Amino acid sequence: MFLGVDLGTSAVKAVLLDAAGGLAAQASAPLAVSRPQPRWSEQDPEDWWRAATLAVLALPEALRARVMAVGLSGQMHGAVLLDGQDRVLRPAILWNDGRAAAECAALNAAARRIAGNRAMPGFTAPKLLWARAREPGVFAATRRVLLPKDWLRLRLTGEAVSEMSDAAGTLWLDVAARDWSEEMLALTGLSRAAMPRLVEGSAVSARVTAEDWGIPRGVPVAGGAGDNAAGAVGLGCVTPGEAFVSLGTSGVIFVADATPRPDPARTVHAFCHALPGLWHRMAVILSAGGALAWAATVLGAEEAVLAAEAEAAAPSRVLFLPYLAGERTPHDDAAACGTWFGLEAGTTRGQMARAVMQGVAFALADGLAALEAEGGRIPRLSLIGGGARSTLWARLLAAALDRPLDLVADPGVGPALGAARLAMIAAGAEVRAVCTRPPVTGEVLPEPALAEGRDAWRRLYPLLRPLMQETAR
Repeated sequence: MFLGVDLGTSAVKAVLLDAAGGLAAQASAPLAVSRPQPRWSEQDPEDWWRAATLAVLALPEALRARVMAVGLSGQMHGAVLLDGQDRVLRPAILWNDGRAAAECAALNAAARRIAGNRAMPGFTAPKLLWARAREPGVFAATRRVLLPKDWLRLRLTGEAVSEMSDAAGTLWLDVAARDWSEEMLALTGLSRAAMPRLVEGSAVSARVTAEDWGIPRGVPVAGGAGDNAAGAVGLGCVTPGEAFVSLGTSGVIFVADATPRPDPARTVHAFCHALPGLWHRMAVILSAGGALAWAATVLGAEEAVLAAEAEAAAPSRVLFLPYLAGERTPHDDAAACGTWFGLEAGTTRGQMARAVMQGVAFALADGLAALEAEGGRIPRLSLIGGGARSTLWARLLAAALDRPLDLVADPGVGPALGAARLAMIAAGAEVRAVCTRPPVTGEVLPEPALAEGRDAWRRLYPLLRPLMQETAR
């Protein structure tokens, strides 16, 4: 058996694959996000460990006892600050946290040149500049900085190790050289001593020493991957030019590349892939499935109920900007905020939810345009993530992107599946034998009528941006 654990923002997922790569079992445990101030987003790492333990222990005991290797994936960019005894100094600052927007200016020129990416507040490096300025005692005590999944690895193995795909999202990695950049570290007052050791995602990083998960001690732990690179491995998206779109808490369009292809002018992310000799680009919006979850909370409905009401709702003039945590591609605007526009006395809750889905689809279409501006046309994409289970959302997305979408079996387990596949490779399996495409269960073709309103939607953000900037001060 091979165990894959994905540390998401809203849940930890765990899967077991058998020796043939078949899904033997899966489980999950929920997580909550703390927002103590506007634009802040935090979690307690101990909550990650508790949720991961619950998810793994929910897998059959007899199968856990046969685990031969472990793979980890997780939400990217988070900053876990540790002291000299590897104790957590403060809650982890997450990928969708916007507090470090002002700190990005000091890093941007070097980040574009070395890391191949524009400095954005969600990345890890600006968070450390923020801590140095706003929490100097915490910064002075910091001896190590880990990404979320790598903190899980520390608890599981006692070893501080990261890998290329996740490290590329810190801005401290020279993405072309696949190594830490002394210059980028120095700009945030750190050195290589504060960084974990680096391995490739398919390599052995450490061995299990903890007994909490009921798996054998001493089994190897693969380097693993950031959630989207792990999702790509789970989809078999490991050939240059292959692409997928993910409707998770965030929204992502991902394309694999044979070489680094940075395009910071369009706020496209250029990162390392989870496998040696591969890279990838991503267009990222910060609120996708998270926007629907938020809408369910404020509208007083279970998310599944709200999604069903959206399916049944008639089209309306209501538009939604999904910038609930600022935005990355293509706007790079930490002050961007969400809004419903066009509400009327007769507007229903279902129509508001439908507008949320459509707004996310339109935002991802902006991301696709940014990806294709320099990288060429992406003719077809696979669809994964929890939002992929909504028929309406898939149709709206295909219409907005004007591309056919392949639906795959069990789209919600992508990153955890990819992590387990990386465990198989670390244990000696061949990449080509492991990184196969899951069964395609159907396709969604573009319906132009479902993209009506996009032109009006695209005019809304430029009109409101000055007011967003003013009210964010």
